[in-house]
Amino acid sequence: MTLRGRRVSAKTLDEDEMRSSEIPGSECARSLSNGKVDADYAINKKMQLKLKAEQMKTDLLKQFDSHFNHFVDDLIESTTSDPSVTPFLSTSVSKDHAVMASRQTRAPPEKGKHFMSRRSLLDELFQVNHIRTIYHMFIALLILFIVSTLVMDFIDEGRLVLDFDLLVYAFGRFPIVISTWSCMFLSTLLIPYGLFLLWASGYQAAKHKVLRTMFYGVLFLSFQTLGLWAAPVYTVIHFQLPPASRFIVILEQVRLMMKAHSFVRENYSRVAVNREKNSGIQQVPQFSHYLYFLFAPTLIYRDNYPRNPTIRWSYVATKFAQVLGCLFYAYYIFVRLCIPLFRNISQEPFSLKVLVLCIFNSILPGVLVLFLAFFAFLHCWLNAFAEMLQFADRMFYKDWWNSTSFANYYRTWNVVVHDWLYYYAYKDFLWLFTHRFRAAAMLSVFTVSAVVHEYVLAVCFGFFYPVLFCLFMCFGMAFNFVLHDRRKGPVWNVVMWTSLFLGQGMLVCLYSQEWYAQQHCPLTNPSFLDLLKPRSWTCRLNS
Repeated sequence: MTLRGRRVSAKTLDEDEMRSSEIPGSECARSLSNGKVDADYAINKKMQLKLKAEQMKTDLLKQFDSHFNHFVDDLIESTTSDPSVTPFLSTSVSKDHAVMASRQTRAPPEKGKHFMSRRSLLDELFQVNHIRTIYHMFIALLILFIVSTLVMDFIDEGRLVLDFDLLVYAFGRFPIVISTWSCMFLSTLLIPYGLFLLWASGYQAAKHKVLRTMFYGVLFLSFQTLGLWAAPVYTVIHFQLPPASRFIVILEQVRLMMKAHSFVRENYSRVAVNREKNSGIQQVPQFSHYLYFLFAPTLIYRDNYPRNPTIRWSYVATKFAQVLGCLFYAYYIFVRLCIPLFRNISQEPFSLKVLVLCIFNSILPGVLVLFLAFFAFLHCWLNAFAEMLQFADRMFYKDWWNSTSFANYYRTWNVVVHDWLYYYAYKDFLWLFTHRFRAAAMLSVFTVSAVVHEYVLAVCFGFFYPVLFCLFMCFGMAFNFVLHDRRKGPVWNVVMWTSLFLGQGMLVCLYSQEWYAQQHCPLTNPSFLDLLKPRSWTCRLNS
């Protein structure tokens, strides 16, 4: 080939490369003279190709890591029933991938819950721009609620109203709440640990170990009944605490009772077994371990938990700020969506049309309150305390929004409470009555959960209206068996969300109606049956 031909070929090749490599912002119209490529263009072209190669490398590594993680997940799920494959896993899978692969797995029931270092799911999802945009959408909706409330107040009052009277009322008499919580916490810190220490110290020398255990067990149950249950209930009723203040006291009451039970339950067996073997090993946990457990975001006691090396105080401040934002979010939801709907509900004649419209109008505020309660407590509040305590296991919930069955939803919505119910209610029931009564064990767990939920609402609202109990025991139990784990596919996720939305609308509608009926139609000398009968059934008839 002649020199002239080579120059023409080179020129034609370079022009084709320029046409095929157009990049916005780059100078694509570099001039070519005598078949020589411009030096600046060549350098830019090289840098662009290098950046493209680095991006492709990163994308390929991410795809490989994702496929590898899915492969390890499937491998572990398919080999958990075959112990012969375990040595292969331990040698062929690295430690980091094994931890990631076991994220959704549960430890064997006889060994109890296994804690490991892992982040909360939303903290991982918020690293993705698409998921973080949903979070920004909720912030935008809050801004619209605030603006609409200010505009309506300015139109009605002629001025901006920023008194937050609903929040001031709901969290009223807060000093009584603080003093009540302090007494509950100090008693839970000292009495269960002291009783357990006295029982364990003399267990080996006791001639009648069963009688000694029963004696201290009765003392512990008496403390649980009188100190942690009756006393706080009397306090909130006697001082007539408002709803939000009651929620704080009663929820802390339930939490401390569950923690005290877990401490005794987890340590009884190891003390009794080692004492009977005369091992002489001191099995009573240290007081500092028990103190840490009372603040730790878990209901399962362990002497030690996985710990993070540092505390990110900016992360803690962000989570508490988000809790405060959720609180104001709920305030605007009630002000804009609930109070105008239910303020004059007792003056309307009762009909099926009114009830149906009320339920469907309550779906939006009910779902928003559900999301806020989940995000504020299960994500922000628990993660803030976990960060301050360097508690590394942050799996307080799983991907409950992807559930295709209510059975999976109940397991993944609140992992903290579910673990307590699974190990101390369900497994203990099977231990007492053998594994032939699994349906009865599940029914007992549902009953306990429904009773506790209804108890909390009854004490906090100040009236008995077992809507949540009926939904739990009737529809919840039925859906748990009908929409079971074998239901797969997106259609079942739609069914689950539809049922959840409708249930939230029923709860908000019926409880709000009863709340305003209690205010508008008070009874002077109510009998016991009058206290049990819903006031909203007769309040409209009397008005």
